[in-house]
Amino acid sequence: MARQLSDTALIEQSIVKKFRADLYSKFLKAVEDYSLVSPGDKIAVCISGGKDSFLLAKLMQELQRHGDYAGTFELEFVVMNPGYNEANSKKIEENAEKLGIPIKVFDSDIFRVSYNLDNQHPCYLCARMRRGFLYARAEELGCNKIALGHHKDDVIETTLIGMFFGGQIQGMMPKVKSTNFEGMELIRPMYCISERDILGWVNFNGLQFINCACKFTEEVRGGANSARKDVKNIIRELRTRNPDVDDSIFKSIHNVDLDTLPSFKFRDMSFSFGEKYDDELIIDRKPKNEKE
Repeated sequence: MARQLSDTALIEQSIVKKFRADLYSKFLKAVEDYSLVSPGDKIAVCISGGKDSFLLAKLMQELQRHGDYAGTFELEFVVMNPGYNEANSKKIEENAEKLGIPIKVFDSDIFRVSYNLDNQHPCYLCARMRRGFLYARAEELGCNKIALGHHKDDVIETTLIGMFFGGQIQGMMPKVKSTNFEGMELIRPMYCISERDILGWVNFNGLQFINCACKFTEEVRGGANSARKDVKNIIRELRTRNPDVDDSIFKSIHNVDLDTLPSFKFRDMSFSFGEKYDDELIIDRKPKNEKE
């Protein structure tokens, strides 16, 4: 008689079998292409309670258990509770148990503080405070990296939001060195994974996760449009004309031709059109504030 697999085992099996091409292979591509994981790392996998961060946790577990990276690095699964209500906190704990993820929960009052400081636009402040909190907890746990669940759609949307609403071309890096926590890096191992493939995995396994559950979301924003929602709608419309538009945008940030841009920034240094046009451009790879 065949052995009955547990719910956790079936979910794990779906990642490496049914969704291998869409999820695990693209996860491995990001890890390898951008050198996100190294032997001796201790990585804090940051779980917000949503689908993306929980999938990230399972992918990182798989990487740690099997293949070339097996046993070469450590993981901590960190849940920062910024002030969730009881129902959302319970849902996170239930999902962690179902998925076989040994979480460590740290409480804070970030929702309340960010809302009180700016009750009209608290999301940016909340995100910065949460990031700082996660860095601090990761440092306490002896980690040298924190892993976040941003995916390919986040990369694409962030790039277009900067262009459409911020007047700049600014992407989202797969790996970033912390400026406030020495020796700490932020990594995004789901950089090459599309959100629709994440949703496919969620629906296939009948999973339910929380969304952003802050006071601002519940009381103020409701169904109002945001810049990200606007960009999502634009991309959705463009897909009806070009099904490969997501890949085109994603490839474009890996294929920037600086010769065609009138000006640009590199390591906090600005280079003008005049310098480029008169062939006087010299790119010093060392930041201005770095000592000789």
